Amino acid sequence: MIFKRVGDSRPYPDHGYVQKQWAAIAPQQVRLSDLVTTKRTLDLDALLEDDSTFYGDLFAHVVSYRGELYLEDGLHRALRAALQQRQTMHARVLELR
Repeated sequence: MIFKRVGDSRPYPDHGYVQKQWAAIAPQQVRLSDLVTTKRTLDLDALLEDDSTFYGDLFAHVVSYRGELYLEDGLHRALRAALQQRQTMHARVLELR
C-alpha cells in the first residue's frame, strides 16, 4: 500500500493558512506510508501534466494532527513519487494542536 490510509475528508479544524503562510514552512521529507489522504479521487490531468506545479507550491501540504499526517494538498505529487518508486517526498508540514 502506498499510503497509511485513504481518507475522504479533513478531520482536523480549519487552519486558515493561505499560500504565503504555507511558503514560510520549510519543506521536510515525509514517508508516503505515513500519510493519510484527505481526498479519494485524483484529477489525472494534474498527475500527467509536464509542469503540474506551475500555479501551485512545489511541495505538498501536510497537516500533522493528533499523531497523524494528513496529505491536504499534493496527492498528485505523492502518487508521482510512488510511481517513480520513491518512498518519501518533500512536503511542508503544519503542526496543529
